[in-house]
Amino acid sequence: MAHIQTQSEWEAEMAQKIFTFIRHELYLELRYLEPALLALAFCPADGLSAFATDGRYLRVSPGWMITVFQKNAPFLDRAYLHTVFHCLFRHLWIGGKRDVRSWHVACDIAAERVIDALDKGCTRRILNLLRRDTYASLSREEGGISAAVIYRWLKRQDKERFRLLEAEFYTDDHRYWPKEEDMQKPSCIQARQEWEQKANQASLLQSQRGTEQKAGEEAFAAQVRAKKARRSYADFLRKFAVLREEARLDPDEFDLGYYSYGFLLYGRMPLIEPLETKESLKIREFVIVIDTSYSTSGELVEGFLKETAAILSRKNSFFESCLIRIIQCDDQVRMDQTVEAGEAVKRLPDSFRIAGGGGTDFRPAFSYVEKLQKAGELKHLGGLLYFTDGKVIYPAKNPGYKTAFLFLGDYEEDAVPPWAMRLRLEPEEWMK
Repeated sequence: MAHIQTQSEWEAEMAQKIFTFIRHELYLELRYLEPALLALAFCPADGLSAFATDGRYLRVSPGWMITVFQKNAPFLDRAYLHTVFHCLFRHLWIGGKRDVRSWHVACDIAAERVIDALDKGCTRRILNLLRRDTYASLSREEGGISAAVIYRWLKRQDKERFRLLEAEFYTDDHRYWPKEEDMQKPSCIQARQEWEQKANQASLLQSQRGTEQKAGEEAFAAQVRAKKARRSYADFLRKFAVLREEARLDPDEFDLGYYSYGFLLYGRMPLIEPLETKESLKIREFVIVIDTSYSTSGELVEGFLKETAAILSRKNSFFESCLIRIIQCDDQVRMDQTVEAGEAVKRLPDSFRIAGGGGTDFRPAFSYVEKLQKAGELKHLGGLLYFTDGKVIYPAKNPGYKTAFLFLGDYEEDAVPPWAMRLRLEPEEWMK
């Protein structure tokens, strides 16, 4: 007996065909986005009146999708590209401790601005006065036009203006975006990494076309470049871990079967003793330099220290003998504090007092660390982090250890020496 298709089955089938059609239309005009356009798996979900994603699935109500396609098919092209841009720009994973509602509106504006700038036939719409005024205002903001910059701009708007912007730029449903407590789950980390790869692919494909970029494509490229520089601070900090053997059991090298068989065979004697060391990737010796010049906010320093302490206090971050040097420096070294791993790290933000307030110069801190190394006080230096908002002269030579500059805001990319890592920090990611 032939299967009789139910209404829900028919709707799901039609919605899947519409989804394929949408991706095809977008691909014809945005070929460099092919890896991203194909990334989300279609997932029927009742109760939605917009697209929604968690970074892996495109959740959509088939009935809603069919109705919108019949009345206004171009809207679906634009709405899907909007959702894909959220993933490409990693909006789902970089909200941090920002106000959720304001962050979501900022992300919507960021995605819509790039789509409007692209001005493609399948997504084109007439810009109303509110959109034109919004884009004009944002173009005058310092630090580019990323979602983080838009978020700061939004916090300065009055309630009525915010409400109008929220309604105007709403396009998709963010209910499935990962919550802050889910960010360290393997599935969440994997999804973010996969979208970072797709952003890199899109950027590469875009550049390989060999044609001059239009304004909209430059806006897209700028968003991708910005997110490359704004990776998770926790992920970035792991670059300073070192591999070393430590005295503890290695369960991966311990065969419990043979071990137990020894007791059966010889009584109290195990056949194979467990290995007493294991190679571990952890932080051993570390220097954090804090720019305490007049332009650095004490509140931002406190927030940075709290975030750093929280990360470094996590289980298995340190070797038991790990030491951290906290150096305060403006145009000269003002204070040097040694902190041992463990509870002392957690207490660091509470006991910290800023010393300085002069100009900014990176070189004295590096000279000071070099003296510590020659004096034997830093024998196993894993790396140095320099927290700053300044733009000054960098050391002329590579210090010989991992070095990273953590910038609060935009920085001159060409001025940073090639041997130094760099990361742009967004204060709202750890401050409320």
